[in-house]
Amino acid sequence: MKRVFAVRMAVFALVAALGAVASHAQQAKEPAKPQAQDKSKSKSKPVHPGTQAEDLMYRGAPVPLKPGQAPDVVSPKAPPMTVAEFERAKQVYFERCAGCHGVLRSGATGKPLTPDITQPRGSEYLKVFINYGSPAGMPNWGTSGELSDKDVDIMARFLQHAPPTPPEFGMKDMKATWKVIVPPEKRPKKQMNKLNLENLFSVTLRDTGEVALIDGDSKRIVSIVKTGYAVHISRLSSSGRYLYVIGRDAKVNLIDLWLEKPDNVAEIRIGLEARSVDTSKYKGYEDRFAIAGAYWPPQFVIMKGDTLEPLKIVATRGMTVGEQEYHPEPRVAAIVASHTKPEFVVNVKETGKILLVDYSDIDNLKTTEIAAARFLHDGGWDATKRYFLVAANQSNKIAVVDTQVSRLQALIDVGKIPHPGRGANFVDPKFGPVWATGHLGDETIAVIGTDPAKNKQHAWKVVRTLKGLGGGSLFIKTHPKSKNLYVDTALNPDAKASQSIAVFEIANLDRPFKVLPIAEWSGIKDGPRRVVQPEFNRAGDEVWFSVWNGKDQESAIVIVDDKTLKLKHVIKDKRLVTPTGKFNVYNTQRDIY
Repeated sequence: MKRVFAVRMAVFALVAALGAVASHAQQAKEPAKPQAQDKSKSKSKPVHPGTQAEDLMYRGAPVPLKPGQAPDVVSPKAPPMTVAEFERAKQVYFERCAGCHGVLRSGATGKPLTPDITQPRGSEYLKVFINYGSPAGMPNWGTSGELSDKDVDIMARFLQHAPPTPPEFGMKDMKATWKVIVPPEKRPKKQMNKLNLENLFSVTLRDTGEVALIDGDSKRIVSIVKTGYAVHISRLSSSGRYLYVIGRDAKVNLIDLWLEKPDNVAEIRIGLEARSVDTSKYKGYEDRFAIAGAYWPPQFVIMKGDTLEPLKIVATRGMTVGEQEYHPEPRVAAIVASHTKPEFVVNVKETGKILLVDYSDIDNLKTTEIAAARFLHDGGWDATKRYFLVAANQSNKIAVVDTQVSRLQALIDVGKIPHPGRGANFVDPKFGPVWATGHLGDETIAVIGTDPAKNKQHAWKVVRTLKGLGGGSLFIKTHPKSKNLYVDTALNPDAKASQSIAVFEIANLDRPFKVLPIAEWSGIKDGPRRVVQPEFNRAGDEVWFSVWNGKDQESAIVIVDDKTLKLKHVIKDKRLVTPTGKFNVYNTQRDIY
Protein backbone atom coordinates (compact mmCIF):
# COMPACT_ATOMS: atom_id res chain seq x y z
CA MET A 1 0.00 0.00 0.00
CA LYS A 2 2.88 2.35 0.72
CA ARG A 3 4.09 2.04 -2.84
CA VAL A 4 0.61 2.53 -4.29
CA PHE A 5 0.14 5.74 -2.31
CA ALA A 6 3.64 6.93 -3.19
CA VAL A 7 2.90 6.51 -6.89
CA ARG A 8 -0.42 8.31 -6.48
CA MET A 9 1.26 11.23 -4.73
CA ALA A 10 3.96 11.27 -7.37
CA VAL A 11 1.31 11.69 -10.05
CA PHE A 12 -0.04 14.74 -8.25
CA ALA A 13 3.48 15.97 -7.69
CA LEU A 14 4.37 15.96 -11.36
CA VAL A 15 2.20 18.99 -12.14
CA ALA A 16 5.12 21.26 -12.81
CA ALA A 17 5.80 19.03 -15.75
CA LEU A 18 5.78 21.29 -18.73
CA GLY A 19 7.15 24.39 -16.96
CA ALA A 20 10.56 24.50 -18.54
CA VAL A 21 9.15 24.47 -22.06
CA ALA A 22 8.54 28.20 -22.10
CA SER A 23 11.96 29.18 -20.81
CA HIS A 24 13.72 26.69 -23.10
CA ALA A 25 11.67 27.86 -26.06
CA GLN A 26 13.11 31.31 -25.58
CA GLN A 27 16.67 30.15 -24.90
CA ALA A 28 17.36 27.37 -27.34
CA LYS A 29 16.70 26.61 -30.99
CA GLU A 30 17.17 22.88 -30.73
CA PRO A 31 16.96 20.74 -27.59
CA ALA A 32 19.98 18.72 -26.65
CA LYS A 33 19.10 15.04 -26.72
CA PRO A 34 18.54 13.99 -23.11
CA GLN A 35 20.05 10.79 -21.82
CA ALA A 36 17.75 7.83 -21.58
CA GLN A 37 16.63 6.92 -18.08
CA ASP A 38 15.88 3.63 -16.38
CA LYS A 39 12.09 3.32 -16.44
CA SER A 40 12.00 0.75 -13.68
CA LYS A 41 13.81 3.08 -11.30
CA SER A 42 11.86 6.17 -12.29
CA LYS A 43 8.53 4.46 -11.69
CA SER A 44 9.34 3.83 -8.04
CA LYS A 45 11.15 7.11 -7.56
CA PRO A 46 10.48 9.59 -10.39
CA VAL A 47 13.29 12.00 -11.22
CA HIS A 48 12.53 15.69 -10.76
CA PRO A 49 15.75 17.49 -11.65
CA GLY A 50 16.07 20.84 -9.96
CA THR A 51 12.79 20.64 -8.05
CA GLN A 52 12.28 19.14 -4.62
CA ALA A 53 9.68 16.41 -4.24
CA GLU A 54 7.84 18.13 -1.40
CA ASP A 55 7.50 21.30 -3.50
CA LEU A 56 6.03 19.41 -6.46
CA MET A 57 3.75 17.38 -4.21
CA TYR A 58 2.30 20.60 -2.79
CA ARG A 59 1.85 22.37 -6.11
CA GLY A 60 0.60 19.34 -7.98
CA ALA A 61 -2.92 18.83 -6.71
CA PRO A 62 -5.45 18.56 -9.56
CA VAL A 63 -8.04 21.28 -10.06
CA PRO A 64 -11.69 20.21 -9.64
CA LEU A 65 -12.68 21.33 -13.15
CA LYS A 66 -14.18 18.64 -15.37
CA PRO A 67 -13.02 18.34 -19.02
CA GLY A 68 -16.55 18.92 -20.28
CA GLN A 69 -16.69 22.32 -18.56
CA ALA A 70 -14.14 23.70 -21.03
CA PRO A 71 -15.02 23.64 -24.75
CA ASP A 72 -12.59 22.38 -27.39
CA VAL A 73 -10.75 25.17 -29.19
CA VAL A 74 -9.25 24.31 -32.58
CA SER A 75 -6.42 26.54 -33.75
CA PRO A 76 -5.78 26.54 -37.53
CA LYS A 77 -1.97 26.53 -37.23
CA ALA A 78 -1.89 23.75 -34.64
CA PRO A 79 -1.72 20.00 -35.38
CA PRO A 80 -5.11 18.31 -35.81
CA MET A 81 -6.79 16.53 -32.90
CA THR A 82 -9.87 14.36 -32.62
CA VAL A 83 -12.68 15.13 -30.18
CA ALA A 84 -11.61 12.17 -28.02
CA GLU A 85 -8.00 13.43 -27.97
CA PHE A 86 -9.15 16.88 -26.88
CA GLU A 87 -11.14 15.39 -24.00
CA ARG A 88 -8.18 13.27 -22.90
CA ALA A 89 -5.80 16.23 -23.10
CA LYS A 90 -8.11 18.44 -21.03
CA GLN A 91 -8.41 15.72 -18.41
CA VAL A 92 -4.63 15.33 -18.15
CA TYR A 93 -4.11 19.09 -18.06
CA PHE A 94 -6.71 19.83 -15.37
CA GLU A 95 -5.56 16.90 -13.23
CA ARG A 96 -1.82 17.42 -13.51
CA CYS A 97 -0.91 20.81 -14.90
CA ALA A 98 -3.49 23.53 -14.29
CA GLY A 99 -2.74 23.87 -10.58
CA CYS A 100 0.72 25.17 -11.46
CA HIS A 101 0.41 26.67 -14.95
CA GLY A 102 -3.11 28.05 -14.61
CA VAL A 103 -6.38 27.00 -16.21
CA LEU A 104 -5.68 29.30 -19.17
CA ARG A 105 -2.02 28.19 -19.44
CA SER A 106 -1.02 31.82 -18.94
CA GLY A 107 1.39 30.96 -16.17
CA ALA A 108 0.93 30.87 -12.42
CA THR A 109 3.65 29.39 -10.25
CA GLY A 110 4.69 27.59 -13.45
CA LYS A 111 5.67 29.01 -16.82
CA PRO A 112 3.14 30.09 -19.48
CA LEU A 113 2.30 27.49 -22.12
CA THR A 114 0.36 29.52 -24.67
CA PRO A 115 0.40 28.89 -28.45
CA ASP A 116 2.71 31.84 -29.18
CA ILE A 117 5.37 29.93 -27.22
CA THR A 118 4.52 26.35 -28.12
CA GLN A 119 3.58 26.53 -31.83
CA PRO A 120 6.99 27.80 -33.07
CA ARG A 121 8.68 24.83 -31.39
CA GLY A 122 6.47 22.12 -32.87
CA SER A 123 5.33 18.72 -31.65
CA GLU A 124 8.63 16.85 -31.74
CA TYR A 125 10.37 19.56 -29.71
CA LEU A 126 7.62 19.56 -27.08
CA LYS A 127 7.56 15.76 -26.87
CA VAL A 128 11.24 15.69 -25.93
CA PHE A 129 10.70 17.84 -22.89
CA ILE A 130 7.45 16.16 -21.86
CA ASN A 131 9.20 12.79 -22.09
CA TYR A 132 12.53 13.52 -20.47
CA GLY A 133 12.14 16.59 -18.30
CA SER A 134 14.91 19.13 -17.97
CA PRO A 135 17.49 20.52 -15.54
CA ALA A 136 15.23 23.56 -15.13
CA GLY A 137 12.92 21.46 -12.94
CA MET A 138 10.43 19.84 -15.33
CA PRO A 139 9.77 16.23 -14.34
CA ASN A 140 10.09 13.41 -16.84
CA TRP A 141 6.47 12.58 -17.57
CA GLY A 142 7.19 10.01 -20.27
CA THR A 143 10.24 8.15 -18.99
CA SER A 144 8.81 8.02 -15.45
CA GLY A 145 5.92 5.97 -16.84
CA GLU A 146 3.27 8.44 -15.69
CA LEU A 147 2.21 9.26 -19.27
CA SER A 148 2.13 6.81 -22.16
CA ASP A 149 3.73 7.61 -25.51
CA LYS A 150 0.23 8.26 -26.85
CA ASP A 151 -0.54 10.72 -24.05
CA VAL A 152 2.77 12.52 -24.56
CA ASP A 153 1.93 12.93 -28.25
CA ILE A 154 -1.59 14.18 -27.43
CA MET A 155 -0.27 16.72 -24.92
CA ALA A 156 2.39 18.01 -27.32
CA ARG A 157 -0.32 18.74 -29.90
CA PHE A 158 -2.83 20.04 -27.35
CA LEU A 159 -0.41 22.68 -26.05
CA GLN A 160 -0.24 24.22 -29.52
CA HIS A 161 -3.98 24.91 -29.56
CA ALA A 162 -5.60 27.86 -27.82
CA PRO A 163 -6.36 27.03 -24.17
CA PRO A 164 -9.97 25.90 -23.64
CA THR A 165 -11.66 28.34 -21.27
CA PRO A 166 -14.08 27.11 -18.58
CA PRO A 167 -17.29 29.12 -18.21
CA GLU A 168 -17.58 32.22 -16.09
CA PHE A 169 -19.70 32.05 -12.94
CA GLY A 170 -21.81 35.14 -12.34
CA MET A 171 -24.75 36.14 -10.16
CA LYS A 172 -27.28 34.07 -12.11
CA ASP A 173 -25.09 30.97 -11.79
CA MET A 174 -24.56 31.51 -8.07
CA LYS A 175 -28.24 32.02 -7.32
CA ALA A 176 -29.04 28.81 -9.19
CA THR A 177 -26.92 26.92 -6.63
CA TRP A 178 -28.01 28.91 -3.56
CA LYS A 179 -30.13 27.05 -1.03
CA VAL A 180 -31.48 28.24 2.30
CA ILE A 181 -32.20 24.95 4.03
CA VAL A 182 -33.41 26.47 7.30
CA PRO A 183 -34.47 30.15 7.07
CA PRO A 184 -33.15 32.43 9.84
CA GLU A 185 -36.61 32.93 11.32
CA LYS A 186 -37.00 29.17 11.80
CA ARG A 187 -33.66 28.70 13.52
CA PRO A 188 -33.41 28.41 17.31
CA LYS A 189 -33.13 31.57 19.41
CA LYS A 190 -30.65 29.92 21.74
CA GLN A 191 -28.22 27.00 21.73
CA MET A 192 -30.30 23.79 21.67
CA ASN A 193 -27.50 21.33 22.43
CA LYS A 194 -25.28 20.88 25.47
CA LEU A 195 -22.00 21.06 23.60
CA ASN A 196 -19.16 23.22 24.85
CA LEU A 197 -19.02 25.05 21.53
CA GLU A 198 -15.83 26.91 22.43
CA ASN A 199 -13.99 23.58 22.49
CA LEU A 200 -15.59 22.13 19.37
CA PHE A 201 -13.36 21.20 16.43
CA SER A 202 -14.25 21.32 12.74
CA VAL A 203 -12.15 18.62 11.04
CA THR A 204 -11.84 18.36 7.25
CA LEU A 205 -12.53 14.88 5.88
CA ARG A 206 -10.79 15.63 2.62
CA ASP A 207 -11.83 12.83 0.31
CA THR A 208 -15.46 12.35 1.44
CA GLY A 209 -16.67 15.94 1.05
CA GLU A 210 -17.50 16.32 4.74
CA VAL A 211 -16.40 17.87 7.99
CA ALA A 212 -16.45 16.05 11.31
CA LEU A 213 -17.51 18.13 14.30
CA ILE A 214 -15.63 16.70 17.28
CA ASP A 215 -16.33 17.58 20.91
CA GLY A 216 -12.98 18.60 22.37
CA ASP A 217 -14.09 17.62 25.88
CA SER A 218 -15.37 14.09 25.25
CA LYS A 219 -13.25 13.50 22.10
CA ARG A 220 -16.33 12.13 20.34
CA ILE A 221 -17.68 12.92 16.87
CA VAL A 222 -20.98 14.73 17.41
CA SER A 223 -21.90 15.30 13.75
CA ILE A 224 -20.70 14.54 10.23
CA VAL A 225 -21.80 17.35 7.91
CA LYS A 226 -21.91 17.10 4.12
CA THR A 227 -19.89 19.85 2.39
CA GLY A 228 -18.04 20.53 -0.83
CA TYR A 229 -15.06 18.44 -1.88
CA ALA A 230 -11.78 18.75 0.06
CA VAL A 231 -12.75 21.55 2.46
CA HIS A 232 -9.81 23.93 2.55
CA ILE A 233 -10.64 25.96 5.65
CA SER A 234 -13.27 26.42 8.35
CA ARG A 235 -14.07 29.88 9.69
CA LEU A 236 -16.31 31.04 12.54
CA SER A 237 -18.73 33.94 12.64
CA SER A 238 -17.93 36.70 15.12
CA SER A 239 -20.61 35.38 17.50
CA GLY A 240 -19.26 31.84 17.32
CA ARG A 241 -22.67 30.50 16.28
CA TYR A 242 -22.08 29.93 12.57
CA LEU A 243 -19.39 27.78 10.99
CA TYR A 244 -18.44 28.53 7.36
CA VAL A 245 -16.53 25.98 5.30
CA ILE A 246 -15.41 26.11 1.67
CA GLY A 247 -14.47 23.19 -0.56
CA ARG A 248 -12.02 23.21 -3.42
CA ASP A 249 -15.04 22.85 -5.70
CA ALA A 250 -16.10 26.37 -4.54
CA LYS A 251 -19.05 25.16 -2.50
CA VAL A 252 -19.66 27.19 0.69
CA ASN A 253 -21.62 25.61 3.54
CA LEU A 254 -23.13 27.50 6.46
CA ILE A 255 -23.46 25.29 9.56
CA ASP A 256 -25.54 26.38 12.56
CA LEU A 257 -23.86 25.18 15.76
CA TRP A 258 -26.96 26.05 17.84
CA LEU A 259 -29.09 23.29 16.31
CA GLU A 260 -29.76 20.24 18.44
CA LYS A 261 -27.42 18.47 16.06
CA PRO A 262 -25.27 21.02 14.18
CA ASP A 263 -25.93 20.88 10.45
CA ASN A 264 -26.17 22.90 7.24
CA VAL A 265 -28.66 25.77 7.11
CA ALA A 266 -27.51 27.27 3.78
CA GLU A 267 -25.16 26.55 0.88
CA ILE A 268 -23.94 28.09 -2.38
CA ARG A 269 -21.29 27.66 -5.06
CA ILE A 270 -19.32 30.80 -5.85
CA GLY A 271 -17.36 29.41 -8.81
CA LEU A 272 -15.75 26.22 -10.05
CA GLU A 273 -12.68 26.16 -7.78
CA ALA A 274 -11.92 28.00 -4.55
CA ARG A 275 -9.95 28.05 -1.29
CA SER A 276 -10.98 30.90 1.04
CA VAL A 277 -13.88 32.15 3.17
CA ASP A 278 -14.32 34.45 6.17
CA THR A 279 -16.94 36.60 7.90
CA SER A 280 -17.30 40.16 9.16
CA LYS A 281 -15.87 40.63 12.64
CA TYR A 282 -15.90 44.39 13.21
CA LYS A 283 -18.18 45.69 15.98
CA GLY A 284 -21.65 46.40 14.61
CA TYR A 285 -21.18 44.02 11.66
CA GLU A 286 -20.97 40.75 13.59
CA ASP A 287 -22.38 37.87 11.50
CA ARG A 288 -23.69 40.32 8.87
CA PHE A 289 -21.46 39.45 5.91
CA ALA A 290 -19.47 36.53 4.57
CA ILE A 291 -16.87 36.62 1.81
CA ALA A 292 -15.46 33.85 -0.38
CA GLY A 293 -12.72 33.94 -3.00
CA ALA A 294 -12.47 31.79 -6.13
CA TYR A 295 -9.57 30.33 -8.07
CA TRP A 296 -11.86 30.06 -11.09
CA PRO A 297 -13.29 32.39 -12.14
CA PRO A 298 -10.81 34.83 -10.55
CA GLN A 299 -13.15 36.79 -8.28
CA PHE A 300 -14.54 37.16 -4.79
CA VAL A 301 -18.13 37.47 -3.63
CA ILE A 302 -19.67 39.16 -0.59
CA MET A 303 -22.75 37.39 0.81
CA LYS A 304 -25.29 37.79 3.58
CA GLY A 305 -23.80 36.19 6.65
CA ASP A 306 -26.90 34.30 7.80
CA THR A 307 -28.15 32.99 4.45
CA LEU A 308 -25.19 33.15 1.99
CA GLU A 309 -27.30 35.18 -0.42
CA PRO A 310 -24.77 36.61 -2.94
CA LEU A 311 -24.70 40.41 -2.91
CA LYS A 312 -21.57 41.61 -4.69
CA ILE A 313 -19.11 39.95 -7.08
CA VAL A 314 -15.72 41.54 -7.70
CA ALA A 315 -13.30 40.32 -10.40
CA THR A 316 -9.57 40.19 -9.64
CA ARG A 317 -8.20 40.12 -13.18
CA GLY A 318 -5.64 42.86 -13.73
CA MET A 319 -2.00 43.91 -13.78
CA THR A 320 0.78 42.19 -11.88
CA VAL A 321 3.10 43.95 -9.45
CA GLY A 322 6.59 44.66 -10.76
CA GLU A 323 6.28 44.06 -14.51
CA GLN A 324 2.72 45.47 -14.50
CA GLU A 325 1.56 43.03 -17.15
CA TYR A 326 -2.04 41.90 -17.53
CA HIS A 327 -2.88 38.54 -15.97
CA PRO A 328 -6.20 36.91 -16.90
CA GLU A 329 -6.31 34.43 -14.03
CA PRO A 330 -5.27 35.92 -10.65
CA ARG A 331 -6.61 33.49 -8.07
CA VAL A 332 -7.90 34.62 -4.68
CA ALA A 333 -5.80 33.08 -1.95
CA ALA A 334 -6.14 33.77 1.79
CA ILE A 335 -8.89 36.06 3.09
CA VAL A 336 -8.99 37.35 6.66
CA ALA A 337 -11.40 39.71 8.42
CA SER A 338 -10.14 42.71 10.38
CA HIS A 339 -11.14 42.98 14.03
CA THR A 340 -10.52 46.76 14.12
CA LYS A 341 -12.09 47.97 10.86
CA PRO A 342 -15.02 46.96 8.63
CA GLU A 343 -12.55 45.39 6.19
CA PHE A 344 -11.70 42.11 4.56
CA VAL A 345 -8.06 41.50 3.61
CA VAL A 346 -8.08 39.74 0.22
CA ASN A 347 -4.87 38.29 -1.20
CA VAL A 348 -4.61 37.90 -4.98
CA LYS A 349 -2.05 35.25 -5.81
CA GLU A 350 -0.77 35.86 -9.34
CA THR A 351 -0.85 39.67 -9.35
CA GLY A 352 0.78 39.88 -5.92
CA LYS A 353 -1.74 42.43 -4.69
CA ILE A 354 -3.35 42.68 -1.26
CA LEU A 355 -6.82 44.25 -1.29
CA LEU A 356 -8.34 45.94 1.75
CA VAL A 357 -12.07 45.70 1.03
CA ASP A 358 -14.26 48.09 3.05
CA TYR A 359 -17.65 46.39 3.52
CA SER A 360 -19.33 49.29 5.36
CA ASP A 361 -21.10 50.21 2.11
CA ILE A 362 -21.01 47.36 -0.38
CA ASP A 363 -23.12 49.26 -2.91
CA ASN A 364 -20.31 51.81 -3.11
CA LEU A 365 -17.47 49.44 -2.40
CA LYS A 366 -14.11 50.98 -1.50
CA THR A 367 -10.96 48.94 -2.01
CA THR A 368 -7.38 49.85 -1.13
CA GLU A 369 -4.89 48.08 -3.41
CA ILE A 370 -1.47 47.31 -1.92
CA ALA A 371 1.35 46.07 -4.15
CA ALA A 372 3.23 43.27 -2.39
CA ALA A 373 4.91 40.37 -4.23
CA ARG A 374 3.91 37.34 -6.28
CA PHE A 375 2.61 34.67 -5.49
CA LEU A 376 0.51 35.38 -2.40
CA HIS A 377 -0.80 32.38 -0.49
CA ASP A 378 -1.44 31.79 3.25
CA GLY A 379 -1.00 34.18 6.15
CA GLY A 380 -2.29 35.45 9.45
CA TRP A 381 -2.36 38.26 12.01
CA ASP A 382 0.35 39.23 14.43
CA ALA A 383 -0.61 39.03 18.11
CA THR A 384 -2.03 42.59 18.12
CA LYS A 385 -4.16 41.93 15.01
CA ARG A 386 -2.93 45.18 13.50
CA TYR A 387 -0.40 43.65 11.10
CA PHE A 388 -1.20 40.99 8.55
CA LEU A 389 1.67 38.74 7.40
CA VAL A 390 1.30 36.68 4.24
CA ALA A 391 3.61 34.41 2.27
CA ALA A 392 4.53 35.36 -1.28
CA ASN A 393 5.64 31.79 -1.70
CA GLN A 394 7.40 31.69 -5.07
CA SER A 395 9.06 35.02 -4.28
CA ASN A 396 10.42 33.58 -1.01
CA LYS A 397 9.11 36.57 0.90
CA ILE A 398 6.71 37.50 3.67
CA ALA A 399 4.65 40.63 3.02
CA VAL A 400 3.55 42.68 6.02
CA VAL A 401 0.56 45.04 5.85
CA ASP A 402 -0.21 47.64 8.49
CA THR A 403 -4.00 47.54 8.35
CA GLN A 404 -4.35 50.52 10.68
CA VAL A 405 -2.81 52.89 8.12
CA SER A 406 -3.56 50.70 5.05
CA ARG A 407 -0.09 50.35 3.61
CA LEU A 408 2.69 47.85 3.02
CA GLN A 409 4.95 47.79 6.06
CA ALA A 410 7.68 45.44 4.79
CA LEU A 411 8.73 42.72 2.36
CA ILE A 412 10.93 40.24 4.20
CA ASP A 413 13.22 37.69 2.55
CA VAL A 414 12.78 34.25 4.11
CA GLY A 415 13.54 30.65 3.12
CA LYS A 416 12.38 28.71 0.10
CA ILE A 417 8.61 28.68 -0.47
CA PRO A 418 7.22 29.86 2.87
CA HIS A 419 3.99 28.14 3.93
CA PRO A 420 2.82 29.48 7.30
CA GLY A 421 -0.81 28.43 7.37
CA ARG A 422 -1.81 31.24 9.71
CA GLY A 423 1.66 31.32 11.26
CA ALA A 424 2.57 31.25 14.95
CA ASN A 425 2.78 34.18 17.39
CA PHE A 426 4.91 34.02 20.54
CA VAL A 427 7.31 36.08 22.65
CA ASP A 428 10.92 35.30 21.85
CA PRO A 429 13.07 35.47 25.03
CA LYS A 430 15.61 37.65 23.22
CA PHE A 431 13.72 39.52 20.49
CA GLY A 432 10.25 40.07 21.98
CA PRO A 433 6.98 39.44 20.10
CA VAL A 434 7.52 37.44 16.89
CA TRP A 435 5.62 35.54 14.19
CA ALA A 436 7.01 32.42 12.55
CA THR A 437 6.62 30.43 9.33
CA GLY A 438 7.88 27.09 8.08
CA HIS A 439 8.82 26.34 4.46
CA LEU A 440 8.00 23.84 1.78
CA GLY A 441 11.35 24.13 0.05
CA ASP A 442 13.83 23.86 2.93
CA GLU A 443 14.10 22.80 6.56
CA THR A 444 14.17 26.30 8.03
CA ILE A 445 11.70 28.12 10.24
CA ALA A 446 11.85 31.91 9.88
CA VAL A 447 11.16 33.88 13.08
CA ILE A 448 10.20 37.52 12.38
CA GLY A 449 10.04 40.40 14.87
CA THR A 450 6.58 42.05 15.03
CA ASP A 451 6.86 44.75 17.71
CA PRO A 452 7.86 48.12 16.21
CA ALA A 453 6.72 49.94 19.37
CA LYS A 454 9.01 48.34 21.97
CA ASN A 455 11.44 46.32 19.85
CA LYS A 456 11.92 48.57 16.84
CA GLN A 457 15.41 47.26 16.09
CA HIS A 458 14.01 43.75 15.55
CA ALA A 459 10.73 44.62 13.84
CA TRP A 460 10.10 43.18 10.37
CA LYS A 461 13.39 41.29 10.31
CA VAL A 462 14.19 37.60 10.47
CA VAL A 463 15.63 37.50 13.97
CA ARG A 464 16.15 33.73 14.08
CA THR A 465 16.38 30.92 11.57
CA LEU A 466 15.63 27.56 13.16
CA LYS A 467 16.19 24.22 11.49
CA GLY A 468 13.47 21.61 11.65
CA LEU A 469 12.96 18.05 10.42
CA GLY A 470 13.14 19.04 6.74
CA GLY A 471 11.25 20.69 3.92
CA GLY A 472 7.62 20.06 3.17
CA SER A 473 6.21 21.96 6.16
CA LEU A 474 2.58 23.01 5.83
CA PHE A 475 1.69 24.29 9.31
CA ILE A 476 3.32 25.80 12.38
CA LYS A 477 1.49 26.42 15.65
CA THR A 478 1.69 27.61 19.23
CA HIS A 479 -0.72 29.17 21.76
CA PRO A 480 -0.51 32.06 24.24
CA LYS A 481 -0.60 29.53 27.11
CA SER A 482 1.93 27.17 25.55
CA LYS A 483 5.70 27.10 25.98
CA ASN A 484 6.16 25.07 22.81
CA LEU A 485 6.30 25.63 19.06
CA TYR A 486 5.11 22.77 16.82
CA VAL A 487 6.15 22.33 13.17
CA ASP A 488 4.88 19.62 10.81
CA THR A 489 6.63 18.29 7.69
CA ALA A 490 3.67 16.52 6.11
CA LEU A 491 4.94 16.72 2.53
CA ASN A 492 8.51 15.64 3.19
CA PRO A 493 9.32 12.55 1.08
CA ASP A 494 11.12 10.95 4.04
CA ALA A 495 8.59 8.99 6.08
CA LYS A 496 10.50 9.62 9.30
CA ALA A 497 9.91 13.34 8.82
CA SER A 498 6.36 13.27 7.43
CA GLN A 499 5.18 10.98 10.25
CA SER A 500 6.62 13.10 13.07
CA ILE A 501 6.43 16.56 14.61
CA ALA A 502 9.29 18.85 15.64
CA VAL A 503 8.76 20.66 18.96
CA PHE A 504 10.83 23.67 19.94
CA GLU A 505 10.94 24.99 23.51
CA ILE A 506 10.19 28.71 23.16
CA ALA A 507 12.30 29.71 26.17
CA ASN A 508 15.31 27.84 24.76
CA LEU A 509 15.13 28.08 20.99
CA ASP A 510 18.87 27.48 20.64
CA ARG A 511 18.41 23.94 21.93
CA PRO A 512 17.70 21.03 19.55
CA PHE A 513 14.04 20.33 18.90
CA LYS A 514 12.28 17.26 20.24
CA VAL A 515 10.69 14.76 17.87
CA LEU A 516 7.24 13.36 18.61
CA PRO A 517 6.45 10.09 16.74
CA ILE A 518 2.81 10.97 16.16
CA ALA A 519 2.13 8.34 13.48
CA GLU A 520 3.59 5.64 15.71
CA TRP A 521 1.47 6.82 18.64
CA SER A 522 -1.65 6.52 16.48
CA GLY A 523 -1.28 2.75 16.49
CA ILE A 524 -1.88 2.61 12.73
CA LYS A 525 0.57 0.26 11.06
CA ASP A 526 -0.06 0.71 7.33
CA GLY A 527 -0.09 3.62 4.90
CA PRO A 528 1.85 6.86 4.55
CA ARG A 529 0.43 8.17 7.88
CA ARG A 530 1.31 11.81 7.14
CA VAL A 531 1.05 14.02 10.22
CA VAL A 532 -0.46 17.40 9.47
CA GLN A 533 -1.63 20.63 11.14
CA PRO A 534 -1.16 21.06 14.88
CA GLU A 535 -4.25 22.68 16.46
CA PHE A 536 -4.74 23.65 20.11
CA ASN A 537 -7.86 23.16 22.18
CA ARG A 538 -9.69 26.02 23.90
CA ALA A 539 -7.62 25.79 27.10
CA GLY A 540 -4.29 25.69 25.26
CA ASP A 541 -3.15 22.53 27.06
CA GLU A 542 -3.76 19.98 24.27
CA VAL A 543 -2.46 19.80 20.71
CA TRP A 544 -4.38 17.83 18.07
CA PHE A 545 -2.70 16.27 15.02
CA SER A 546 -4.20 14.59 11.97
CA VAL A 547 -2.70 11.28 10.90
CA TRP A 548 -3.62 11.48 7.22
CA ASN A 549 -3.76 8.19 5.37
CA GLY A 550 -5.17 7.10 2.02
CA LYS A 551 -8.93 7.14 1.41
CA ASP A 552 -9.24 3.38 1.86
CA GLN A 553 -6.92 3.26 4.88
CA GLU A 554 -7.38 3.95 8.57
CA SER A 555 -6.68 7.50 9.74
CA ALA A 556 -6.75 9.08 13.20
CA ILE A 557 -6.51 12.20 15.36
CA VAL A 558 -3.69 12.08 17.91
CA ILE A 559 -3.90 14.37 20.95
CA VAL A 560 -0.78 15.35 22.89
CA ASP A 561 -0.49 16.91 26.35
CA ASP A 562 1.23 20.26 25.74
CA LYS A 563 2.88 20.34 29.16
CA THR A 564 4.41 16.85 29.15
CA LEU A 565 4.58 16.21 25.39
CA LYS A 566 3.13 12.78 26.11
CA LEU A 567 0.37 10.98 24.24
CA LYS A 568 -3.00 11.81 25.78
CA HIS A 569 -5.64 10.34 23.47
CA VAL A 570 -6.18 8.82 20.02
CA ILE A 571 -9.47 9.33 18.17
CA LYS A 572 -10.26 6.49 15.76
CA ASP A 573 -13.52 6.12 13.91
CA LYS A 574 -14.39 4.57 10.55
CA ARG A 575 -15.94 7.94 9.63
CA LEU A 576 -12.57 9.70 10.00
CA VAL A 577 -11.58 9.43 6.33
CA THR A 578 -8.49 11.42 5.27
CA PRO A 579 -8.65 14.00 8.10
CA THR A 580 -6.47 17.05 7.41
CA GLY A 581 -7.25 20.56 8.69
CA LYS A 582 -8.69 21.03 12.19
CA PHE A 583 -10.14 24.28 13.49
CA ASN A 584 -11.01 24.89 17.14
CA VAL A 585 -14.05 27.17 17.41
CA TYR A 586 -12.73 29.51 20.10
CA ASN A 587 -9.24 29.91 18.63
CA THR A 588 -10.49 30.32 15.05
CA GLN A 589 -13.21 32.78 16.07
CA ARG A 590 -10.60 35.01 17.73
CA ASP A 591 -7.65 34.36 15.38
CA ILE A 592 -5.51 32.86 18.11
CA TYR A 593 -2.44 31.15 16.70
